[in-house]
Amino acid sequence: MPSPIPASCSPIAFSLDRFNAALATIQHDQDETIARPLGFNVCYVDQLDSTNTEVWRRLDRDAGTKPGATTIAGQQTAGRGQWSRQWQSDRGGLYLSTLLAPHLPTAESAQLTFASAWGIATSLRDRGIPVELKWPNDLLLNGRKLGGILTEIRTRAETITHAVVGVGVNWQNSTPDTGIALAEFWCESSGRSPLSLELLGAIVLSGIARGFYFWQTHGIEAGTAAYEALLFHRGRTIVINGRSVAVLGVTIDGKLRVCSVQNGVECEMTFAPGSIQLGYGDPS
Repeated sequence: MPSPIPASCSPIAFSLDRFNAALATIQHDQDETIARPLGFNVCYVDQLDSTNTEVWRRLDRDAGTKPGATTIAGQQTAGRGQWSRQWQSDRGGLYLSTLLAPHLPTAESAQLTFASAWGIATSLRDRGIPVELKWPNDLLLNGRKLGGILTEIRTRAETITHAVVGVGVNWQNSTPDTGIALAEFWCESSGRSPLSLELLGAIVLSGIARGFYFWQTHGIEAGTAAYEALLFHRGRTIVINGRSVAVLGVTIDGKLRVCSVQNGVECEMTFAPGSIQLGYGDPS
């Protein structure tokens, strides 16, 4: 059954003015060694098909659209997740997409999702929300799905010229048993400072900038290690094709690294995104 929305946290209309104020405060207070402002140009639409699609439309309408062009929606009618899955986008959630120009080799495209996931999770953790990551693109809270990331790219000569990073986060929308709404967690925790949908959006958007800056300044190996450090399943035992394996981490091209023991000999294997599914909750 979907989890209920706490009565004390009833949904309110999204305010772009409050969002911009929250984002400006975060960027003003943020140490420049952590992230530098991307110059976000944010539009809010009450309902549309997909925030990712809308950001691409903005770029198609104007080839001079700069990185940081961002669309937020109150509700999506055709939201999508990884591998063309439908992303349930009921009112009350955060649905946000932003444009990047990474000039990254296509073989390393997974780094964009890794960097965004790490940046968002780290920014939420800084505010006392113990978010972890589920390979390859999910945000977890208490072992349940808090949100997901969809990165889409355009390339030229095996180089990513533009990327749209789309993020969906459960705020006050209903969720399945495997999901969790942040408002539910927040309202049940005492002594916390106020948190709104607008502030959550500002945290998420600044988190994407933070992850992108970390990747740019520290490089792929450091970015991959930072992502691995927040992996929920790292060091845990899971079952793949009837065989128990230990999760080691990820490769720079986005594969999951696992290890099994056969006849006393350790054997490392990798799996591409989409080839296996990891569950929620404690797998041990």
